[in-house]
Formats: sequence, structure tokens, C-alpha cells
Amino acid sequence: MDRGAKALGCEFLRRLWRNRLAVSGFGLLAVVLAAALLADVLSSHDPLTMIVKERMLAPSAQHLMGTDNFGRDIFSRVLHGARLSLGVGSGVMLSTVGVGVLFGLLSGYSPRLDGPIMRVMDAMMAFPAILFGIAIMAVLGPKTINVVVALSVVYAPRTVRIVRASVLAIRQLDYIEAVRAQAAGHLRILFRHILPNCLSPLVVQATFNFAYAVLAEASLSFVGAGAPPPTPSWGNILSEGRIYMQTASWITIFPGLAIAITVLGLNLAGDGLRDVLDPRMKT
Repeated sequence: MDRGAKALGCEFLRRLWRNRLAVSGFGLLAVVLAAALLADVLSSHDPLTMIVKERMLAPSAQHLMGTDNFGRDIFSRVLHGARLSLGVGSGVMLSTVGVGVLFGLLSGYSPRLDGPIMRVMDAMMAFPAILFGIAIMAVLGPKTINVVVALSVVYAPRTVRIVRASVLAIRQLDYIEAVRAQAAGHLRILFRHILPNCLSPLVVQATFNFAYAVLAEASLSFVGAGAPPPTPSWGNILSEGRIYMQTASWITIFPGLAIAITVLGLNLAGDGLRDVLDPRMKT
């Protein structure tokens, strides 16, 4: 790595550290990630073990977040649910970035492919996201990997449109014309000169896709179209506890807080990255 790249990296980290939104967002995400990775260590109960005589217990020293209607420890289920939510979110983020880069570059660079690709994306975006996800899950079946596939299909068009818009703006710049004049190949132009300049909006959109996926996974599980019970999932816990909100509100409060903290952290991180990566904010 040359000195220029090191200098840019150090400058990026300094600006990121000075941005309160980014620091707060990544701090919340670090807490959620640590809880997910250390779930087996932090939880004192098996998230799937049912103890009927301990059902509907309020939060206490033995059960920090109480127990549900089957006597399962809520704290353990919330911790292990973080693994599923973060796993689904990261899978959706990576897949949407891959699809967005591929089709966004092709659509923005080739006028011949732009029409067909964007008409397909427009048709996919015409459906409400959660209803489109439920329809795909109804075809694929309630499995965790199918949740990733369904949400990737739902949120990929947004990333494609963002990458396409960046490519349309960049391909008309003078330095791209200069590279073309040097008889550079299309792949070199795309991946060496255009794609690096699309990374800023792409990174920001990736964090938002992560947050959308966490919310959508919980929504699908809540309506019974996500990960099948008794899989520890924040949406499953909310779905099972919704009829006990008046008598055992802790069943829904704690997974709801976990979802809120995770999505808040992702949104703050995304807003902070947008400010840090925006060249207009450097002054």
C-alpha cells in the first residue's frame, strides 16, 4: 500500500471518529454483535428448553428478561435471535451489493441493456416490500436461507438503481473520455475507473439494506413466513408474546428493544458514513 492510500485511510478514520452519528451507530452495532457472538457464554439457559412450571415468570435474577408462555428464558432467546437477525442482515447486504454492482454497472454503462434491466427493476419495486417478501416465502417455504433469498430479491432493485445513477453521472466525465481515447477495454473502464467512484453511495445503501433486512426478517417471522418456530428469532418471540402483552409484557418488550437498538445503530452508522464519504462535507 502506497503512502497516498495510507494517508486517505487515516483521513477517513479521523473523520469517521469525529462524526458522532457514526461513532454512536457503530458503538450500538458492536454491542449487538458482541451479544450475538457471545450468546452461548452470556446465556445461562438453553433457548429451546421448555420448563412448564416456570412459564410466564417476570424478570428476575434467575431470568433477566423473564420467561415466555412455554417457560423458555427470554434473555437466551433474544441473544440467540441476534445471531439469526445479523446473519440474515449480512447475507442480504452482501447479496444485494453483488447484484446491485453487476446489474447497476451494466445498466448505467450500456444504453442497450439499460431499458430491459430497469424495466425489470421497476416491476419488482412496484410491489410493497413486505408483501413481495411474503409471496416469495410462500413459494420457497419457511427456512432461514429462503428468508435471505427473498429479502435479497426484494431489496436488490434499490441498490441497482443507486449504482446505475452513479454510473450514468460518472461515465460522462472527462477522465472517462480520456481513458476511452487510450483504447482501454470496457471491463477496465468499469471496474478500475467507474466502480471505485460508486463505492460511497453503495456503502451507505448497504448499511440501510442491512437495517431493512433486520426489520423485514422480524416482520416475516412475526406473520409466520420467516424462520420456523421454535427457532430463536426476534420476530418469532414477538409473535408468540403478542397475545400476552397485558399479562406478560416483557415477552414483547425485550425483543422489540433489541430490534430498535439494532436498526437505530445501522441507521446512525449509515447517516454517519454518508456524511464522512460526501466530499461536500469535508469543509
